[in-house]
Amino acid sequence: MGKEENQNGYTLPTDESFGQVQIADEVVAIIAGLAATEVEGVASMGGNITNELVSKLGMKSLSRGIKVSVTEGVVTVDVTLNIDYGYSVIKTSEKVQERVKSAIENMTGLTVADVNVRIASVSMQKQK
Repeated sequence: MGKEENQNGYTLPTDESFGQVQIADEVVAIIAGLAATEVEGVASMGGNITNELVSKLGMKSLSRGIKVSVTEGVVTVDVTLNIDYGYSVIKTSEKVQERVKSAIENMTGLTVADVNVRIASVSMQKQK
């Protein structure tokens, strides 16, 4: 039995003796957002959401700047982020791609085909 899609998430193949496991689209986006913001040089996600704000606004805020699409268990992720001034756009983007891919695959079992990174702005504020 393969991975099935529904309108709100994805059903993963499991030993169905205890039931099904479903993952909502929002969960995959939150995983991607958490992974991306852990990379040094990432100032915030698109929409100025940082880890500090997430604690006040809630986990769903991390999905801002993330678009996830899953077709037959294969994930494509579009990440929009703001980068800190002075960091290499190429190196930081590669780290984001690696971290997002690894986090989604390890936590969900889905296969990540693409992680597309869009740099929306450069943050000139000094990080504490």
